[in-house]
Amino acid sequence: MGERLTVGVLSPFVGGDYYGAIIAGIAAEVAERGGKVIAVQTLDPGSRSADIAGLPAFERSVAWRHVTGFVVVVGAVTGDYLERLRVAGKPVVVVSSERAGFATVLPDNRGSVGAAVDHLIGHGHRRIAFTGHLPVSDIQERYQGYLRQVTAAGLEPILFPGPDNHESGGEEVAAELLAGSRGITALIAGTDRNALGILRRVQQAGLKVPDDLALVGFDDIPATRYSTPSLSSIRQPLGTLGRTAVARLLSGAPGTFHVPTVFVPRESCGCPYDVEGRPQTVEEFAKVTRVQFDDITYLQTMLNAQYELGMDLLRSHEEDPRKLNWLRQAPVRGACLGLWRNDVDPVLRIAGAFRRDLCTAVPVDGEVPVTAFPPAEMLELSDEAAGDIVFVVPVRSTARDWGLLATVGAIQSRTPPGRELMNESGALLAVALDQESMMASLREQEERLRQAALYDQLTGLPNRSLFYDRLTVAIRRAQRRPEHGYAVLFIDLDGFKAVNDTLGHAAGDELLMQVAGRLRAELRAADTAARFGGDEFLVLLDGLSDEDLLAPVTGRLRTALAAPFHLNAGAARISASIGVALSAKGYDTAEDVLRDADAAMYRAKHETTTPGK
Repeated sequence: MGERLTVGVLSPFVGGDYYGAIIAGIAAEVAERGGKVIAVQTLDPGSRSADIAGLPAFERSVAWRHVTGFVVVVGAVTGDYLERLRVAGKPVVVVSSERAGFATVLPDNRGSVGAAVDHLIGHGHRRIAFTGHLPVSDIQERYQGYLRQVTAAGLEPILFPGPDNHESGGEEVAAELLAGSRGITALIAGTDRNALGILRRVQQAGLKVPDDLALVGFDDIPATRYSTPSLSSIRQPLGTLGRTAVARLLSGAPGTFHVPTVFVPRESCGCPYDVEGRPQTVEEFAKVTRVQFDDITYLQTMLNAQYELGMDLLRSHEEDPRKLNWLRQAPVRGACLGLWRNDVDPVLRIAGAFRRDLCTAVPVDGEVPVTAFPPAEMLELSDEAAGDIVFVVPVRSTARDWGLLATVGAIQSRTPPGRELMNESGALLAVALDQESMMASLREQEERLRQAALYDQLTGLPNRSLFYDRLTVAIRRAQRRPEHGYAVLFIDLDGFKAVNDTLGHAAGDELLMQVAGRLRAELRAADTAARFGGDEFLVLLDGLSDEDLLAPVTGRLRTALAAPFHLNAGAARISASIGVALSAKGYDTAEDVLRDADAAMYRAKHETTTPGK
C-alpha cells in the first residue's frame, strides 16, 4: 500500500436511495481527507433485491492491494469473508449490522421505533402492529424496538412478517391485514417502501389513512413527503452513517456506535398537514418544485441512458462488447473490463477500456491479479471531490462468471436499490458475452459438421462428396472454356494391405495420413487431393492448359509415394498405381470422369504386375 488513503466499500448494490446514500456519505468523508473510494458490488449483477437474493456468495479479494481498509454494508459478505479481511490485516467497519469482533456503526433503530409507538399511543391507538422482513438484521432491530415499547405500555405485540422490504412485500402484508379481523388501528412498517405498498393497497380497498389505519414507515425516502396522505417515517441519516464509518475505520475505535435517528410525524399517523416536510409559502413551493423538476430530469436522463446502453449491448454482434464503446451512453468518466484468465487462477486479463475524454475505447493489454483490480489508472481517473468514485461490479450470468467491470462515475442515490446503471451494465454485458460465446460455439459446431460432411476424418483431405463438387465445377468451366482443361488422377496404393497385416491397423492409418501430406506437398493450391476410400485417393489438376504438364506431376507423385514411410511401428514402403482421365474427352458428369480414371488405374496396375511389362 502507498500512503494515500483508499477506502474499499463492500455493498450488495453500489447505488440506490439506500446503499447509494451510504456510499455517498463515505465518499464525501474520504474526499475531505484527500483519499479514494472503490465501491464493490457483491451481489450478482441483475439481482432484483438484496432481500430476495440473500447473502451473496462473494469470495473474490477485489482491490485488496489498493485498499487501506473496508467499510462493509449490511448484507454484503459472509462472516468467513470478514475473517479473511482480518487475517489479511485489513481494518473493517460494518454498517447497519452487528458482527462479533468487528467495529460497527448502526442507526438507532430501536429508540426511534419506540418513539413512533409512543406517538401512536398518544393518538389513542391500542392495537399497534409491526411488519417487516425480519431476516434482515436492521429490520430485526426495529422490531425489537417496537416489541420493547408496546410491552412496556402493556399492549399486545402483533406481528405481520413481510416477504421483503419493498412495496410488493407491503402489498402482500396489506392483503393479509385486510383479510383478518384483528382490530388493528395502527401499523409500523420496517421500511418506507413496505409502508407505501400497504398505503396503496388499503386505499384501493376503500380504507382511509389515518382514520381507519394509522401508518408509519422507516427511512424517510423522498416519496414519503409526496404521498397522499404524507407518510410518517423515521429518518436515518444514511450519509452520516457512511461518514461515521470512515471516521471509525481510520481511528481504529472498536465496538458499536449508534447514529441517532428521528421520528418524523406527518399525516398518515394523524398529525396535521403542516407538521413537517411540505412547503407552506410560495418560496418554499418554488424550491420544492425545482427539486422535483431536477429529480424528474435526472430520472429521465438515467432512463434514456439505460435504454441506449441496453440497445447497444443488444447489437453486440455488430461490435465487440469488450471494447466498452457502449458506455458512451452512460455517465461515466472511464471503464475497464477484466476477464478471468481461467477458472482457477484469480487473475484478470484486461480485455477492454474506455475513456470519456477520448470518446472511444483505448488499447489495452496485460493481466492483473484480482487483488490489484481495478488497475491504478482507474483510481487516478476518479475525482471524489466532484462526486466520482470507482465502482466494481461482477460480470456474471447463470451460465458463466466472466470477470469484473470497473467504472468511474457519479454515485446514483436517487433510484431504488438495484436499479442503478452498474447493476444493469454488469448483467447486460454478461448476457452479451454469453450470446457471443453461444454464437461462436454454434459456428464451431457448424464448421465441425461441415468438416465431417465434406472432409475425411482420418487424413483431413476432402472426401468423395467434396471432390465430386469440385470436379463438377471444373467440368462446367471446361465446357465454357475448352482451353481451361483438367485432369483427374485415380491413385491406388500398392502394398498397403501388407503394411496393415504386418504392422497393424494403427500403422496403416498413420501411413494414410503421411500419404495425404505428401500429396498436398506435391500439388498446387488450385489442385485438390481427396481420399476416395480405403487406400484409394483422387487428384484434380484444375486449369491444366497443356497435357504435356501431366507426366511430370504423375512422376513426382510416384516418386513421393515410393519413398520410405517412417511409422511408429517401423519403416514401410509402398508404390502407387495411377490412372488418368483428361478433360479433352469432353465429359458431362463427374461419374463418367471417375469411371474412366478408375479403369485407367486398373490397367496401370495390371501392366505393372504383368511379367515383361
